[in-house]
Amino acid sequence: MAALIVNDRVKETSTTTGTGTFSLAGAETGFETFVAGIGTGKRTYYAISLDGSAEFEVGIGTVTDASPDTLSRDTVISSSNSDSAVNFSSGSKTVFCTLPAARAMSPSMTATDYVVTHASTLSEDQTVDSGVLAGPVTVTGTQTITGTVVVV
Repeated sequence: MAALIVNDRVKETSTTTGTGTFSLAGAETGFETFVAGIGTGKRTYYAISLDGSAEFEVGIGTVTDASPDTLSRDTVISSSNSDSAVNFSSGSKTVFCTLPAARAMSPSMTATDYVVTHASTLSEDQTVDSGVLAGPVTVTGTQTITGTVVVV
């Protein structure tokens, strides 16, 4: 799986409705487009909000350089639709690159706290006394690891 790209000041508008891929209408003044800031074929975290409404979605999507440029909505992390894909209503939407709180390590968290609170598929006991964590990481089977582990 390809790494996720995150960049500052990437924000566009869209009038796309429904639950599918978003057509992007260009960068807002002072911001970059997703193609310029993330790159075509690259995956990123995104947030979409319908202006003047409570409709929102945060997820992982793939950028495509096309006419118009697009952002697919591959994985929904949180949303105003019980964390499922939002069926966006008509109107102007703001689409921007973000780092979701559910994917960010808090300065007050230990590595153990991060693993325990952010691992959606771990069902076994785990002990992490220190370390550097990033993801996504897939580990299958029983693993015994001693020493220093750095996952980037």
